[in-house]
This record gives sequence, structure tokens and C-alpha cells, in this order.
Amino acid sequence: MADETLDLHKLHEAILTGDLKVAVDVTNAALAARIDPQRLVTEQMIPAMDEVGRRFQNHEYFVPELLIAARAMKGSLEILRPLLVERGIEPVGRVVIGTVKGDLHDIGKGLVAAMLEGGGFDVFDLGVDVAPETFVRHARETGANLIAVSALLTTTMMGMKAVVEAVREAGIHGQCRVIVGGAPVTQQFAESIGADGYSDNASGAVTLARRLCTV
Repeated sequence: MADETLDLHKLHEAILTGDLKVAVDVTNAALAARIDPQRLVTEQMIPAMDEVGRRFQNHEYFVPELLIAARAMKGSLEILRPLLVERGIEPVGRVVIGTVKGDLHDIGKGLVAAMLEGGGFDVFDLGVDVAPETFVRHARETGANLIAVSALLTTTMMGMKAVVEAVREAGIHGQCRVIVGGAPVTQQFAESIGADGYSDNASGAVTLARRLCTV
């Protein structure tokens, strides 16, 4: 029987404050007390990352706070993921993410990947300088619902259009949509290249991804 005296909210607080050690310790203690790992994710971790996103949007948190919160969340999730997989628990969705071909910027993309993971998605991070056909191949292999493409340079933005076109040419657009973001990218640009969605920040990307995965 699970030990109901364990304060699971400490996991929520550890993620909010970016305390990796406490997040890991509480997670291990919860598992030792035979608490359902899915409960930790849905009741503590996802709400904590949602709150991190809310604080970021309200300018209460900034990029450093997002990064350390994501680190704490990932520390806990690394412990739980094998158990969730073993039980066949499905993620909110599957996302293939990367920085567009010719662009080597990683921080923004990495932050979005961490926030998506904290939001309950399976995330497959392809890194930087990713070719359109690589996005398509990995989307097929993983059964991804979404491809998330980042660019930080105006000179590489049109590579996003190549990804959109590759997805459509591969015939997978019905089950896999493309979302874009990055400093020079705008809603107008996203619409002009046929992308399915755009966000100008990591928290918004999670909200967008959830919406697209439920329609």
C-alpha cells in the first residue's frame, strides 16, 4: 500500500524552485513507498511545469528559472520514464524537434524541448542543423504527432518551409503537423509557409502542442 504520509507536493515545489536534488529524492522516496509513478507525473510534475510557464508569461520567471526548473523535472522524469514505458502509459503526444538546416543555435530549441517533456510529451531532440528529410524520417520512425522546427537566423528561416513541404510530400501531414518558432519567426511568416502553428516562447509552444494533439 502507498505511504500517504509522504508529502508529494515537495516534488511540485522542487521543480518550481529548480531543486534537482530534492526532486530526485522525493521521486525515489515516492517509488519506495509504492506510489503510482503516473500520479507523480499528472498531479505534481505537469502542474509544476504549467506553473513555471505561467510565471514566465507573466514575467515572474525568466530563461534561467525555466532552465533550472526543466533540469529538476528531467531528473525526476528520468527515474520515472522506464516505469511508465513498462506500464504502457501513453504520453500526451510525440514531438520530433530540431533546429533547421544551416542553423547551429541550440538554447531556445533545448528549452522548448524541456518544457514539452515537462508537459507530458515524448520528445525526440534531433539537435541542430537538421535536414528536412531527417525530420520526416524520425517522425515516421517515432510515430510523432508534431514536428517542431526552430531557427534563430533570418538566413535559415526559409529552411522551415522546406520542412513543411517535405512533410506534405511524404504524405504524413495528416498525422504529423509542423510548428515553428525562433527569434526572427512571426505568426505571419508561419502562415506564409504553411506551418500548422507558431509560438514565440517555450510555454506557448506547450499550449500549442497540446491543442494540436487533441484536434
